[in-house]
Amino acid sequence: MVGFYNYTVILTYMSLVFSVIGMTFALDGRITAALVCMLSSGLCDSFDGKVARTRKRTEEEKRFGIQIDSLCDLVCFCVFPAILGYCVGMKSPLQVAVMALYVLAGVIRLAYFNVTEEIRQDTTDAVRSSYLGLPVTMAAMLVPLAFLAENHMAASAFSWFYTVYLALLAFFFIAPVRLPKPHGKGMYVMLAGGLATCACLFLLR
Repeated sequence: MVGFYNYTVILTYMSLVFSVIGMTFALDGRITAALVCMLSSGLCDSFDGKVARTRKRTEEEKRFGIQIDSLCDLVCFCVFPAILGYCVGMKSPLQVAVMALYVLAGVIRLAYFNVTEEIRQDTTDAVRSSYLGLPVTMAAMLVPLAFLAENHMAASAFSWFYTVYLALLAFFFIAPVRLPKPHGKGMYVMLAGGLATCACLFLLR
Protein backbone atom coordinates (compact mmCIF):
# COMPACT_ATOMS: atom_id res chain seq x y z
CA MET A 1 0.00 0.00 0.00
CA VAL A 2 1.05 3.61 -0.53
CA GLY A 3 2.42 5.25 2.61
CA PHE A 4 4.09 4.02 5.80
CA TYR A 5 2.35 2.14 8.60
CA ASN A 6 5.01 1.23 11.16
CA TYR A 7 4.72 2.27 14.79
CA THR A 8 6.64 5.53 14.26
CA VAL A 9 3.62 7.19 12.63
CA ILE A 10 0.79 5.61 14.65
CA LEU A 11 0.52 8.50 17.14
CA THR A 12 0.39 10.99 14.26
CA TYR A 13 -2.46 9.05 12.66
CA MET A 14 -4.25 8.79 16.02
CA SER A 15 -3.98 12.56 16.44
CA LEU A 16 -5.84 13.07 13.17
CA VAL A 17 -8.52 10.52 14.08
CA PHE A 18 -9.18 12.23 17.43
CA SER A 19 -9.61 15.57 15.67
CA VAL A 20 -12.00 14.26 13.02
CA ILE A 21 -14.12 12.71 15.78
CA GLY A 22 -13.87 15.99 17.70
CA MET A 23 -15.14 17.98 14.73
CA THR A 24 -18.20 15.75 14.51
CA PHE A 25 -18.82 16.38 18.22
CA ALA A 26 -18.48 20.13 17.66
CA LEU A 27 -20.95 20.10 14.77
CA ASP A 28 -23.39 18.22 17.01
CA GLY A 29 -23.02 20.90 19.70
CA ARG A 30 -21.02 18.67 22.07
CA ILE A 31 -18.29 21.24 22.62
CA THR A 32 -16.74 19.74 25.77
CA ALA A 33 -16.31 16.36 24.09
CA ALA A 34 -14.79 18.13 21.07
CA LEU A 35 -12.28 19.95 23.27
CA VAL A 36 -11.28 16.72 24.99
CA CYS A 37 -10.60 15.28 21.53
CA MET A 38 -8.42 18.30 20.73
CA LEU A 39 -6.43 17.79 23.93
CA SER A 40 -6.06 14.11 23.01
CA SER A 41 -4.73 15.11 19.59
CA GLY A 42 -2.23 17.38 21.28
CA LEU A 43 -1.14 14.57 23.59
CA CYS A 44 -0.48 12.28 20.64
CA ASP A 45 1.42 15.02 18.84
CA SER A 46 3.59 15.73 21.88
CA PHE A 47 5.10 12.26 21.84
CA ASP A 48 5.05 11.24 18.17
CA GLY A 49 8.52 12.66 17.57
CA LYS A 50 9.99 10.79 20.55
CA VAL A 51 8.46 7.55 19.32
CA ALA A 52 9.70 8.11 15.77
CA ARG A 53 13.28 8.61 16.96
CA THR A 54 13.33 5.18 18.64
CA ARG A 55 13.59 3.51 15.22
CA LYS A 56 16.28 3.88 12.61
CA ARG A 57 14.38 5.24 9.62
CA THR A 58 15.22 5.50 5.95
CA GLU A 59 15.55 8.93 4.38
CA GLU A 60 12.16 8.42 2.72
CA GLU A 61 10.54 7.56 6.06
CA LYS A 62 12.02 10.68 7.68
CA ARG A 63 10.71 12.93 4.93
CA PHE A 64 7.33 11.21 5.04
CA GLY A 65 7.26 11.79 8.82
CA ILE A 66 7.81 15.52 8.37
CA GLN A 67 5.08 15.81 5.75
CA ILE A 68 2.47 13.63 7.46
CA ASP A 69 3.02 15.38 10.78
CA SER A 70 2.40 18.80 9.25
CA LEU A 71 -0.60 17.64 7.22
CA CYS A 72 -2.21 16.19 10.34
CA ASP A 73 -1.33 19.34 12.31
CA LEU A 74 -3.15 21.39 9.66
CA VAL A 75 -6.38 19.48 10.28
CA CYS A 76 -6.00 19.10 14.06
CA PHE A 77 -4.79 22.54 15.10
CA CYS A 78 -5.79 24.85 12.24
CA VAL A 79 -9.04 23.55 10.71
CA PHE A 80 -10.45 22.08 13.95
CA PRO A 81 -10.21 25.36 15.97
CA ALA A 82 -11.85 27.20 13.06
CA ILE A 83 -14.71 24.67 12.98
CA LEU A 84 -15.15 25.20 16.73
CA GLY A 85 -15.38 28.93 16.09
CA TYR A 86 -18.17 28.46 13.55
CA CYS A 87 -20.01 26.17 15.98
CA VAL A 88 -19.98 28.83 18.73
CA GLY A 89 -21.25 31.65 16.53
CA MET A 90 -18.38 32.99 14.40
CA LYS A 91 -20.62 33.56 11.37
CA SER A 92 -20.35 37.24 10.47
CA PRO A 93 -18.24 38.11 7.39
CA LEU A 94 -15.49 39.55 9.62
CA GLN A 95 -15.43 36.47 11.84
CA VAL A 96 -15.31 34.12 8.85
CA ALA A 97 -12.42 36.20 7.49
CA VAL A 98 -10.56 35.77 10.79
CA MET A 99 -11.14 32.00 10.66
CA ALA A 100 -9.74 31.93 7.12
CA LEU A 101 -6.72 34.02 8.13
CA TYR A 102 -6.12 31.76 11.13
CA VAL A 103 -6.02 28.65 8.92
CA LEU A 104 -3.91 30.48 6.31
CA ALA A 105 -1.36 31.56 8.93
CA GLY A 106 -1.17 27.97 10.14
CA VAL A 107 -0.63 26.65 6.61
CA ILE A 108 2.12 29.20 5.95
CA ARG A 109 3.85 28.33 9.21
CA LEU A 110 3.66 24.59 8.59
CA ALA A 111 4.97 24.91 5.02
CA TYR A 112 7.84 27.08 6.24
CA PHE A 113 8.61 24.58 9.00
CA ASN A 114 8.65 21.69 6.51
CA VAL A 115 11.20 23.44 4.31
CA THR A 116 13.49 24.48 7.15
CA GLU A 117 13.19 21.13 8.94
CA GLU A 118 14.17 19.14 5.85
CA ILE A 119 17.19 21.39 5.36
CA ARG A 120 18.10 21.07 9.05
CA GLN A 121 17.83 17.28 9.02
CA ASP A 122 20.09 17.14 5.95
CA THR A 123 22.84 18.74 8.01
CA THR A 124 22.33 17.37 11.54
CA ASP A 125 20.64 14.62 13.54
CA ALA A 126 20.36 16.84 16.62
CA VAL A 127 16.91 17.50 18.09
CA ARG A 128 15.54 20.98 17.36
CA SER A 129 16.10 23.26 20.37
CA SER A 130 13.76 26.15 19.51
CA TYR A 131 10.95 27.31 17.24
CA LEU A 132 10.54 30.51 15.26
CA GLY A 133 7.01 31.65 16.03
CA LEU A 134 4.32 29.85 17.99
CA PRO A 135 3.93 26.18 16.95
CA VAL A 136 0.41 25.47 15.69
CA THR A 137 0.32 22.46 18.02
CA MET A 138 0.06 24.85 20.98
CA ALA A 139 -3.55 25.37 19.89
CA ALA A 140 -4.24 21.95 21.41
CA MET A 141 -3.94 23.54 24.85
CA LEU A 142 -4.61 27.23 24.18
CA VAL A 143 -7.96 26.70 22.45
CA PRO A 144 -9.48 24.57 25.26
CA LEU A 145 -8.20 27.15 27.76
CA ALA A 146 -10.14 29.85 25.92
CA PHE A 147 -13.33 27.79 26.18
CA LEU A 148 -13.10 27.77 29.97
CA ALA A 149 -14.48 31.32 29.72
CA GLU A 150 -17.47 30.35 27.59
CA ASN A 151 -19.92 29.69 30.44
CA HIS A 152 -19.08 33.06 32.01
CA MET A 153 -19.97 35.09 28.92
CA ALA A 154 -22.99 35.62 26.70
CA ALA A 155 -22.85 33.54 23.52
CA SER A 156 -22.36 36.56 21.25
CA ALA A 157 -19.68 38.00 23.53
CA PHE A 158 -17.78 34.72 23.59
CA SER A 159 -17.88 34.40 19.81
CA TRP A 160 -16.16 37.80 19.53
CA PHE A 161 -13.74 36.94 22.33
CA TYR A 162 -12.80 33.77 20.43
CA THR A 163 -12.50 35.77 17.20
CA VAL A 164 -9.87 38.02 18.76
CA TYR A 165 -8.22 34.98 20.33
CA LEU A 166 -7.84 33.23 16.97
CA ALA A 167 -6.53 36.43 15.39
CA LEU A 168 -3.82 36.66 18.06
CA LEU A 169 -2.86 33.02 17.61
CA ALA A 170 -2.66 33.56 13.84
CA PHE A 171 -0.31 36.51 14.37
CA PHE A 172 1.98 34.56 16.68
CA PHE A 173 2.08 31.58 14.29
CA ILE A 174 4.04 33.73 11.83
CA ALA A 175 5.65 36.26 14.20
CA PRO A 176 9.48 36.11 14.11
CA VAL A 177 9.73 35.31 17.82
CA ARG A 178 12.06 32.51 18.89
CA LEU A 179 10.60 30.18 21.51
CA PRO A 180 12.38 27.29 23.27
CA LYS A 181 11.19 23.79 22.44
CA PRO A 182 10.17 21.94 25.62
CA HIS A 183 12.21 18.87 26.49
CA GLY A 184 12.28 16.49 29.43
CA LYS A 185 10.57 18.14 32.40
CA GLY A 186 9.00 20.74 30.12
CA MET A 187 7.10 18.01 28.28
CA TYR A 188 5.72 16.64 31.55
CA VAL A 189 4.72 20.13 32.68
CA MET A 190 2.76 20.53 29.45
CA LEU A 191 1.20 17.10 29.96
CA ALA A 192 0.13 18.07 33.47
CA GLY A 193 -1.29 21.32 32.11
CA GLY A 194 -3.28 19.42 29.51
CA LEU A 195 -4.71 17.05 32.12
CA ALA A 196 -5.60 19.98 34.38
CA THR A 197 -7.32 21.74 31.48
CA CYS A 198 -9.25 18.56 30.69
CA ALA A 199 -10.40 18.30 34.32
CA CYS A 200 -11.46 21.96 34.33
CA LEU A 201 -13.52 21.44 31.17
CA PHE A 202 -15.61 18.83 32.96
CA LEU A 203 -15.86 20.80 36.21
CA LEU A 204 -16.43 24.32 34.92
CA ARG A 205 -18.37 23.86 31.66
